[in-house]
Amino acid sequence: MMTQTAQAPKLADDKFRTIRDLIYEKSGMYFGDGKKYLMESRLARRLVARGLKTYDEYYYFLKYDPKRAEEINRLFDEITINETSFFRNPPQLEAFGKKILPGIVADKEKSGARNLRIWSAGCSSGEEPYTLGIYILEALKFSLPKWKVEIHASDLSKEILQKAKNGVYGDNALRNTAPSYQSRYFVQVNGMYAIRDEVKKLVRFQQINLTDKVKMRSMRGMDVIFCRNVLIYFDMESKKQVIAHFYDNLNPGGYLFIGHSESLHGVSKAFKLVHFPKAMVYQKA
Repeated sequence: MMTQTAQAPKLADDKFRTIRDLIYEKSGMYFGDGKKYLMESRLARRLVARGLKTYDEYYYFLKYDPKRAEEINRLFDEITINETSFFRNPPQLEAFGKKILPGIVADKEKSGARNLRIWSAGCSSGEEPYTLGIYILEALKFSLPKWKVEIHASDLSKEILQKAKNGVYGDNALRNTAPSYQSRYFVQVNGMYAIRDEVKKLVRFQQINLTDKVKMRSMRGMDVIFCRNVLIYFDMESKKQVIAHFYDNLNPGGYLFIGHSESLHGVSKAFKLVHFPKAMVYQKA
């Protein structure tokens, strides 16, 4: 029996570039010619799922069909990697939880401004913003009622955001989670783990395209922004645009976390690089 991908026609170079350019136009994500092999199987799955015979038909669907918005979301799900977990990249989270967050809390206590705004940009299925919520609950403990805490979590994909809102995960998502946190912040339901409401209520999910200037301007006043392993999908022009928005969105002295293997070298000189044990973080001067 043939697989769905095998039923699709071969993706010609010109058709790849046409669809690639449309994806770039809609999202800012750029896939160079060297990524054609990666894109081919994923585009083929969408072609077959829609019952289309050629990539010309698929391109026309993406451009003009009344259901194109739904299909573009499905396509984004296919071409982005949503593999993540709770407490991913411990050194960065240790820097956040043990150094940066206590410092922000102390400064705000002194000024009497007990509000905390954090943004998880490219939040995928929700593990990152919920992890940040756990750190905040641990840091504020009994003083939490005196604080206004907002964790904004955004992604391009509506489907993955719905999974994040549900907040139910398998064992693999919790592979880096300490047993004490598992028992305190999760409830077991039918062999799965549901995040407790005390964490859930801190997080606000919304769909945001990071190249959408209007929506990006609405995210002002952030103390910390996490955007880890997202910039890899953007070309240099789009990276500069996104990082410039992050700079504007951060409060003075605010922090930007990007992937541990990512860098702002050649992208922006506006941030100061701050070193922590096994982790580097960018700070708005």
